[in-house]
Amino acid sequence: MRNAVIVDAVRTASGKGKPGGALSGVHPADLLGTTIAALVERTGIDPGLIDDVIAGCVSQVGDQALNIARTAALGAGLPIHVPGTTVDRQCGSSQQAAHFAAQGVMAGAYDIVIAGGVESMSRIPMYSNTGGGDPLAPLARRFPSLPPQGIGAELIASRWGLTRNDLDEFSARSHTHAARAAESGAFDGEIIPVTVADGSLHTRDETVRPATTVEGLAALSPAFKSPEYWERYPEIAWSITAGNASPLTDGASAMLIMSEERALQLGMRARARFHAFAVRGSDPEIMLTGPIDATRHILERTGMKIEDFDAYEVNEAFAPVPLAWAAELGADSQRLNPRGGAIALGHPLGASGTRILTTMLNYLEDTGGRFGLQAVCEAGGIANVTIIERI
Repeated sequence: MRNAVIVDAVRTASGKGKPGGALSGVHPADLLGTTIAALVERTGIDPGLIDDVIAGCVSQVGDQALNIARTAALGAGLPIHVPGTTVDRQCGSSQQAAHFAAQGVMAGAYDIVIAGGVESMSRIPMYSNTGGGDPLAPLARRFPSLPPQGIGAELIASRWGLTRNDLDEFSARSHTHAARAAESGAFDGEIIPVTVADGSLHTRDETVRPATTVEGLAALSPAFKSPEYWERYPEIAWSITAGNASPLTDGASAMLIMSEERALQLGMRARARFHAFAVRGSDPEIMLTGPIDATRHILERTGMKIEDFDAYEVNEAFAPVPLAWAAELGADSQRLNPRGGAIALGHPLGASGTRILTTMLNYLEDTGGRFGLQAVCEAGGIANVTIIERI
């Protein structure tokens, strides 16, 4: 089986996912297309050699409908013979796109693939793709009353004994780490400029708040406290707020993946190789614990230990997710999301997977680390886990 390698990876800076956000005036296909074009230009790859474009996108409706991967690829100027397909694995959509791309390369079905993702949450709000319907109705026979993700996060905080202060401290840390990374120039090599409506270039993450403090976060009210769930879940302490959850975000990301042999033939430097993949289902009620089981699964399959990793990225959809993961796996907190996570950097749903991979790859290179592990929780009780090895 061939090795699949990452030749390059890029992302946009985050934009607040609401009207008036920095990227709200950019069509999502243009957002992804700009990212793809920048990747092609940076690497110098002949775009005619690309076998496929695989992109994650969660809300595939409106501006993001009709196979945005193909629209973005054509908008980026790729030859018309280069196809594209769009993947929905919820919050792990672009991580799954990278899995499909790398697995296709390893199996010999592809030589060169672009994998990435996009989400414009300012233009396409969450759940707008339901069309006012009830897509989960058939699950009622097995799961009579599934709560929203925020309640799942509350249940994790309660069952793992995480206090409101624990969550707020972790969230403030995310902003501090992200702000320090930005000021040091650590993100400069991964962020590509995007021309926005006023003609300026957007190059800094709009969601990072350097002045965030635990005291400031403590003043925020619980976001999901509701009489509907008081009696059903009396153990909940109501600790999840807008400050210890990821913000609505616009953004795109992409990476060039190819076989190691092809990279050598083309004279391109492979930056990392894909070492292992896993995807696992978990309890859809609590929903967000999937990274724990999926990580245990991949460690068992590979024979690796948590101590073998120089960095691990666990998506900060809500602060309890990485905190419970770290507690269960015995992970070193200093290696967890070392440049901040989604609470600070944002969570553009379809783009987050390859955004996180991009940041983790750069961190490994900057620090001389070898192995990185990434885990992302996904709606419905699923999680993807990826292990990469820096070359």
